[in-house]
Formats: sequence, structure tokens, C-alpha cells
Amino acid sequence: MRTLARARYVRVSARKARLVLDQIRGKPVSEALATLRFTPRAAARLVEKVLRSAVANAENNHQVRNLDDLHVVGAIADGGPSMKRVSPRAMGRAFFIRHPTSHLTIAVSDEVGAGARPGMGRPRRPGGQTRGVAKTTPAVPSERD
Repeated sequence: MRTLARARYVRVSARKARLVLDQIRGKPVSEALATLRFTPRAAARLVEKVLRSAVANAENNHQVRNLDDLHVVGAIADGGPSMKRVSPRAMGRAFFIRHPTSHLTIAVSDEVGAGARPGMGRPRRPGGQTRGVAKTTPAVPSERD
């Protein structure tokens, strides 16, 4: 059974949270918690709370009994609204300070081969193309050669 946990308006930038989420995606929950415990980033503590919440949701809401079978099948960090503050500076100027927030979503599942559904990872381009890479055809030798 696939179980979600979300933390919204978390005071960490989505870019920094993605660095931590990339380390735990696809791992068993026990290994992911051990990884987060020894990751020296502030976002690791926040991600650990959301992961523990997802495990508790699986246990209480979906009656998952064997917690050793749970795997992290989806982990994303979306950007939230920035909190805007003003800092006074010299000669009557004012500088804007932006405190970014993010929305963390972690999905755990006990099913074997339960891959991430659409919307639980990075968006894919149609046809597997990447931006800025043109498809080229192999050079055909001309008759002059």
C-alpha cells in the first residue's frame, strides 16, 4: 500500500531539500533513516520528520504490519511561498530579504516494484528528449567520396 506524508511551508529552500531527498529515494526505510541521521544538513532533520510521519501513516492508517518491507518510492520538494522581509541599510535604503519555504512530500510503499507514479518525481519530456539536444541523423556518404 502506498502511503504519503507531507510537510508544507517548511523553512528550507527546495533546492537544498532536494539534495537530501535524492539520497533516500528508492532505499528501504531503515537505511534511509540511518542515512538521514548522519547527513550534516539542516534539511535532513526536516526530511527525517516527514519520513517518520509516512511510516506512522502506513502503520496506523493502512495497517502495514511489517515495517521492514517499506521502501521510499517517492520523495519530492516543491517550492513554497517566500517570506519577504525588509532590512534597513545605510543612507535610508532598504534591502529585501527573502526566506524561501518548501513543501516536502514523501511516499512509502510495501509493494515490490511500486515505482513512482506521475507527479512524484521530476517531469519527463515527451519522447525522452532533453532540452537543447537536437536529434541528428547519421551522416550518409555522398556520391563524390
